[in-house]
Amino acid sequence: MKAKYLSVISLSALIMSGAATQIFGQTTSDTNQRQVAQGNNLYCAGYISKNPIVESPEVVGGEQEQEQYTYKQGDYIYINAGTQQGVKIDDRYAITRPRGRMRSPFSRKGDLGVFVEELGAARIINVKPQVSVAFIETSCENVLLGDLLVPSTTRVAPDEREEVTLDRFKDPSGKATGRIVLARNGQEFVSRDQIVYIDLGSEDGVKAGDYLTIYRPLGKGGVVRLYDFDKDDEEIVRPEDPGFESQVFRGGKFDNQAPRKTGADAQGKIATTPAVKKRRPAGLRKIVGEATILSVQGSTATVVITRTAQEINTGDYVELQ
Repeated sequence: MKAKYLSVISLSALIMSGAATQIFGQTTSDTNQRQVAQGNNLYCAGYISKNPIVESPEVVGGEQEQEQYTYKQGDYIYINAGTQQGVKIDDRYAITRPRGRMRSPFSRKGDLGVFVEELGAARIINVKPQVSVAFIETSCENVLLGDLLVPSTTRVAPDEREEVTLDRFKDPSGKATGRIVLARNGQEFVSRDQIVYIDLGSEDGVKAGDYLTIYRPLGKGGVVRLYDFDKDDEEIVRPEDPGFESQVFRGGKFDNQAPRKTGADAQGKIATTPAVKKRRPAGLRKIVGEATILSVQGSTATVVITRTAQEINTGDYVELQ
């Protein structure tokens, strides 16, 4: 009996090892091909849309609402649409929650549309004339009454391309540029595999699968700023200080930390770092990472960070590669 039981386990393990697994509606096999986004990064990434928000169907009830007011994966919910609205068994929907109109100080486009949070996915299991029952197959956040359902299709993330060394001094491509206007969950600093939203969309000629270089002007950014590096007092010694030479044995009014002078005969103005920055060529930049576009709207796109050289901030620039 024990040997038979172990044989059943071994057979089951063999079957499972060769079978595909279902994750958030995405079928993945045991191949070595890796995609840039999986799980909730694929089905709960969210988006900023200029399309009008359709307010039906919406979640209007739950099977266990006498005991709970939030719903999640494995729960049954009621929606206010049925056969009269064309709903059929096995129809699949994304559960969404509009958060409000989106404007960003980083974008010159003005009104970017409505930010829509994606909460999970549901499948219709029972249909009545004006009401249907849906089973929440996956969830990334709690579902509430009033959340909206949008018809969903299987989503396929772009495949990862072969990774090469990140060129941190890469020249501009000359293609479309934009800004990171928002990060999921209101984050201000993001890293690899996290979701951000940019103000480049179909109107700018970008598409899902495109790669982006993330950069910022040279010298900008930083988690902690103890000093204002654009002020004259960033020098070791302030310009009005003669230095630290001795009052008795000094041979001249110079010190290794004394102010610098400009001009061929060193008779010019005090030399400062801000003054030098003003003289250097424009457009110097610092590359901080790479990203891949997951989905595109009219004025915006949803993006996943694929590589980082350091922390990435909302407001950083993106450039189509």
